[in-house]
Amino acid sequence: MLNRSYANTILKPMSNFLYLFRGGDEAYQKLSQEERQNHMEVWGQWMEKLQGEGHLLDGQPLAEEGMVVQNRGEVITNGPHAEGAELVGGYLIISAKDLGEATEISKSCPIFDYDGSTVEVRPILTMEEHI
Repeated sequence: MLNRSYANTILKPMSNFLYLFRGGDEAYQKLSQEERQNHMEVWGQWMEKLQGEGHLLDGQPLAEEGMVVQNRGEVITNGPHAEGAELVGGYLIISAKDLGEATEISKSCPIFDYDGSTVEVRPILTMEEHI
């Protein structure tokens, strides 16, 4: 029989985290088609590794164009209106034991091949946790 505190430590469920990727777009646009393909293969390998380790749940790149909706649709503008490093270029949802592990995992992200790029790591809350 397991000690209750030991069981709670061992059996603690994983939490979900959102990675928001920013930056690197200008440098990526300057790459040749072959260099872009090679870089995307690096991303694919990284994501396969995360999936194999049980961390990757979902994720995709985001288009540059979009719409910004405000005031329940009273104001709709072309967007997002962000410059270079501020534009969110994609996201992943990962599973990790805590924010520390999620942050550590993000350090091997291929986005860091481009100076000034960032990964914002955010815990995803349940509706109960948000209240």
